Amino acid sequence: MLRTFLPSVVSYSKAPEVEVCVADNGSTDQSLDMLRAEFPSVRLIVLDSNHGFADGYNLALKEVDAEYVVLLNSDVEVTPNWLEPLTAYMDAHPEVAACQPKLRSQRQKELFEYAGAAGGFIDHYGYPFCRGRIMGVVEKDRDQYDTVMPIFWASGAALFIRLEDYKSAGGLDGRFFAHMEEIDLCWRLRSRGRQIVCVPDSVVYHVGGATLKKENPRKTFLNFRNNLVMLYKNLPDDELRKVMLVRGALDYLAAFSFLLKGTPDNAKAVIKARYEYKKIRSSFANAREENLRKSLLKNVPERIKRCILWQYYVRNIQKFSQLSDFI
Repeated sequence: MLRTFLPSVVSYSKAPEVEVCVADNGSTDQSLDMLRAEFPSVRLIVLDSNHGFADGYNLALKEVDAEYVVLLNSDVEVTPNWLEPLTAYMDAHPEVAACQPKLRSQRQKELFEYAGAAGGFIDHYGYPFCRGRIMGVVEKDRDQYDTVMPIFWASGAALFIRLEDYKSAGGLDGRFFAHMEEIDLCWRLRSRGRQIVCVPDSVVYHVGGATLKKENPRKTFLNFRNNLVMLYKNLPDDELRKVMLVRGALDYLAAFSFLLKGTPDNAKAVIKARYEYKKIRSSFANAREENLRKSLLKNVPERIKRCILWQYYVRNIQKFSQLSDFI
């Protein structure tokens, strides 16, 4: 991944005020030797072990001094002048804490990329979707979402964020290890009155699933567990019980669906995720209290008050542009 995609980052991120760093999360595949030999201009931040996506970034960013940082996956191909629109927008809009470029699929470049597309939202029950991707349906990019738009979450694959905002919100929650942590961070920022946007004049290409495949039960477990933890950490008191009751029913329905599809390991992962959530929930009580205490917006506009599953499975809505009465 580094050999394939780091050259684009180095080539297209050349400016006096820009530094390219690679944080090595305890790799064992000679990545460090390769980087030292083939990319001498890149600064290495060597971590002692695999701290996961979340704490890996938290530890690496302690070694960085900058106004803005971009959290960029190793499977992202950037394009010429990709940083300029992001920097210009953030410079002109101090109320914005973070943004993302438009993410397209590196394997099928005419398509949006699943994990971000042209900006992320969540529905009432915590299900993420994107401008350009609803459930498993990914749209072709026909410039239909080429406006700057407020969003609920920016993709962790290419998250452009003010370092001051990152730190003031507490960074990524290392207990998540991986998956949903950028949505949790963006929720904290939005509820505290900061804004998140997509700036589609900047375009990058993301492979997606290069580290952990979409159908991997480990990914299923992390997505379901972390989504429940995220809801617990951030939902207002008057919504928590009702939302979690509905989510319980929907999660068991998801497990049954995995069984019908012949993937029992994923069904087990959903059940395991719910068990683990109940086991660790109390350890997030202080984080929940802090989030609610610091919240300035009880109702974040980009958190949609209805169910995206109903729109998709019942109303057969498969494109973001069809959600005009829903958004």
